[in-house]
Amino acid sequence: MTDTNREYDDVIAQCREMFVFKMGDYGPNWRILRPETLTDQILIKAKRIRTLEINQESKVGEGIWPEYVGIINYGIMALIQLELGYADDVDMSRERALELYDQYINETKTLMIAKNTDYGEAWRMMRVQSYTDMVLSKLQRIKSIEDNGGKTKVSEGIDANLQDIINYSVFALIKHNEGEA
Repeated sequence: MTDTNREYDDVIAQCREMFVFKMGDYGPNWRILRPETLTDQILIKAKRIRTLEINQESKVGEGIWPEYVGIINYGIMALIQLELGYADDVDMSRERALELYDQYINETKTLMIAKNTDYGEAWRMMRVQSYTDMVLSKLQRIKSIEDNGGKTKVSEGIDANLQDIINYSVFALIKHNEGEA
């Protein structure tokens, strides 16, 4: 489990760095996005990953791994938007956005640690393509929940599904960093 904690932190450091760079360019302009729009952005990235996995080539240069980074960062943005709601104008400083990023990634990592303990690191036996499929499945669940006004009867909510998406994406990047993908 120690390796998983370190590897998780390494991946998140890369994702956070990209988040900081993007905010340097645009600020926290994502504050105007409704949660459904963020779901669709994650969906676009996951569909692109699946297409690249199947076709084995990229027509626009970027490959699979930057898309997983994007999924993680959009997932954190979506968790923030779930709590705060969207804004009509950018209403948050870069510093506050980073505080919230760190808060939500820490909560998501805590969930990963709990599940990883219960499942005995089963994710290490999975194929990277399975992470893509699980992300797409979770996105379909989120879309259904959103279409139902955010309500569920017995299922996990949007936030839990987003955390799972983030964690599957981290696992994919860990495997990539280990040379397995």
